[in-house]
Amino acid sequence: MKTRPLLLGIITLIVGFVIGMLTSAQLRLHRLKPVRMYFSEDRFREGFYKTIQPDEAQKAKIDLILDKYGKMNTETQSNFRKELDSNIKAMRKELDSNLTKEQLARLKEMDEKRQEMMKQERKRRDNDTTGFRNDRRGFPGRGPGQGPVPPPFHGDRDSAISSN
Repeated sequence: MKTRPLLLGIITLIVGFVIGMLTSAQLRLHRLKPVRMYFSEDRFREGFYKTIQPDEAQKAKIDLILDKYGKMNTETQSNFRKELDSNIKAMRKELDSNLTKEQLARLKEMDEKRQEMMKQERKRRDNDTTGFRNDRRGFPGRGPGQGPVPPPFHGDRDSAISSN
């Protein structure tokens, strides 16, 4: 007699948990969609066209403008990443000289865990068949061996943080 209410309570909790997760995912997706649009030239272009709905004559002129500023925005993002990497290296250089061996060991352990998490994320992203995450740098649907190769990124953020 007592197992039935207990079982009903557990099932209610599980259903509530699943509904909460799905709702949370949809809310995050809806809120981040406009932000994601600006990190990819193609997504920005699609969103822009969807908003203004240009005719063919306008589209030709707008393409030239979007090409020009798309390149500028890509360069700005690249420069930002390089400057951030440089700042992190300088910070670590200053910090490391003020830390004990135990603190340095804990920091190194944290860096190794972060490196492993990033490797797992890359592996997961490469295996993602939806194409949702494969177009982060403006190369839509680019899976292994598909589409144009992204420009080389000079400076690895991962190694910049973990190097001493």
